[in-house]
Amino acid sequence: MKQQQDTGWDIGQARELYGIRRWGLRYFDINSVGLVTVAPLKESGPSIPIVEVIDEARRQGLHFPLLIRFQDLLRNRVERINHAFSEAISEAGYHNQYRGVYPVKVNQLREVVEEILDAGHKFHHGLEVGSKSELHAALALHENLESLIVCNGYKDQDYIRTALIGRKLGKKVILVIEKVEEINQIIAAIKQIKVAPLIGFRVRLMSGGHGKWEKSGGENAKFGLSTMDILRASGMLKEAGLVDCLKLVHFHVGSQVSDILAIKKAVREGAMFYAKLNKLGHPGLEYIDVGGGLGVDYDGSRTTFHSSINYSLNEYARDVIYNIMDVCDAEGVAHPVVISESGRALVAHHSLLVVEAFANIKKVQIEEAPPAPTIKHKLVDDVWDAYQNISENNPLEAYHDAQQYKNEAQSRFELGLLDLEVKAEIERIFWLIGVKVLACFQGAEYIPDEIVDLERKYSDQYLCNFSVFQSLLDHWGFGQLFPIMPLHRLNEKPQRRGTLADITCDSDGVVSRFISLHEECADTLPLHELNDDPYFLGVFLTGAYQDIMGDFHNLFGRVNEAHVFLDENEEGGYYIEETIPGSTMEKVLSLIQYGENELGRRIKRQFDQAIKEDRLRPNEGMRLLNEYNRGLKGYTYLKL
Repeated sequence: MKQQQDTGWDIGQARELYGIRRWGLRYFDINSVGLVTVAPLKESGPSIPIVEVIDEARRQGLHFPLLIRFQDLLRNRVERINHAFSEAISEAGYHNQYRGVYPVKVNQLREVVEEILDAGHKFHHGLEVGSKSELHAALALHENLESLIVCNGYKDQDYIRTALIGRKLGKKVILVIEKVEEINQIIAAIKQIKVAPLIGFRVRLMSGGHGKWEKSGGENAKFGLSTMDILRASGMLKEAGLVDCLKLVHFHVGSQVSDILAIKKAVREGAMFYAKLNKLGHPGLEYIDVGGGLGVDYDGSRTTFHSSINYSLNEYARDVIYNIMDVCDAEGVAHPVVISESGRALVAHHSLLVVEAFANIKKVQIEEAPPAPTIKHKLVDDVWDAYQNISENNPLEAYHDAQQYKNEAQSRFELGLLDLEVKAEIERIFWLIGVKVLACFQGAEYIPDEIVDLERKYSDQYLCNFSVFQSLLDHWGFGQLFPIMPLHRLNEKPQRRGTLADITCDSDGVVSRFISLHEECADTLPLHELNDDPYFLGVFLTGAYQDIMGDFHNLFGRVNEAHVFLDENEEGGYYIEETIPGSTMEKVLSLIQYGENELGRRIKRQFDQAIKEDRLRPNEGMRLLNEYNRGLKGYTYLKL
């Protein structure tokens, strides 16, 4: 839907419209010529127009959709989390240290994990794993013997033996007990692999989280030991002579916890478990793992809405440290090493999905003087009369009349009493009425709900070259909001509002919920009129989970990637260090048992038959067969 032009548009209004200074954390902004910029080091480094990175990626042969990783931003997040805890420890006079671990499940891509380990080496930042596959990868990449590998999830003998292999290499690999029976498996394994295990208990708190994932914590959580289980497990360790092997108490309050009060409460409860276990005869305890939960303010509202958080990183760190210290001091036990499994807050900001909007579907074409109808029919005359008589005094009445005529036309059409030409003319005038009605409510203090709904119906659909199911699975699955905005032309006021439709053959392949400061979410996004130049949209904060959880719906595969590093010696202040081609059709098809050779053999047999029956000439047949085979090696997305 088109909005009225405002010549007073400026960059400040663009910043406010898209909220970039609220959710961007000073990593993202808009420059004076209307281009979105990224500053991976905030004020300590250069600011780069993202469209320049896009242009360079295109010169290197990458097509859209395109995922851009700003590796220096990722490194900056590692440093900021560690510095936040270091400052909190210093301010509180806490008598121990912080050891972060990155939960690999949040983004398992090797380039991401390696960058985190390298940036976190001086902080001894380690890894958290939840499966045998993740553990195998972690053992190979992990080389800092001062950092930790925390092993969560249900375990079998192979999982436990692999962890003990890490112990034999001198690594601090901690096996977190999720169910009491795992202790017997550890006892059996260390009889064969002669090494002292490092053991942790995951305790099931009564405290729950807050937000979409709040049910992952609390007394009905999937993981964790009850109080009775803890006492039983403690007794089993003592009986086996492993009392000093219990090193860690772990708890998890939930992912993306939006309310700091839920975190405070859970930390105090978890710290009490730590203190009581210490006094129960486990003096070797030295770590408390507060799990995940540190959220991301996706919408910039700083509220308890599920796509936001009402606290900062520094507040989170201070509250964790203070509440652990307060409980331990009251119980008379030494302060433990504090571990957090902050993944989302670490990786979300570094990854940006760029999509190209290549068309938009409009409900109505805006015309200064729409032509009068030439078809003679009473319903056409009635609806045209309603259009001509709209004024500021009767917009709602006119809209109700138009609805009546449109519904009557539909009823007659279904009975075979109305021609297509008449139905089309009535619908054209109905949409014109809506435009005039909406114009009457522009700037009104009160807008009726049905007019709000009408505005949503008039929004455009922008067709974008990507798959929601591959790149924004959390949005489709449960309504996770992501900041989305044009990456250029922001010195122009957006004149339309629309939703985003992907290129999958699925009606659910749409983005129709957007961040908003004044409501839980908006149904449409302000966008520009398309012209002859490419129109690029950025989907921000996608680095957590979206990269790894994508679904191959309609066989659209992984997207092209460009990894960007800052370099002051480069003309633009950066360079693309690595490009990773997205999935080819051949690759995606092989995942579901369509082998390239088998497909080639079958299609060649059909071409041979067509040539034999003179339906194709040999040269033409071979040319088309080669084109088919080349297509298998192509990108799964549209080449625009």
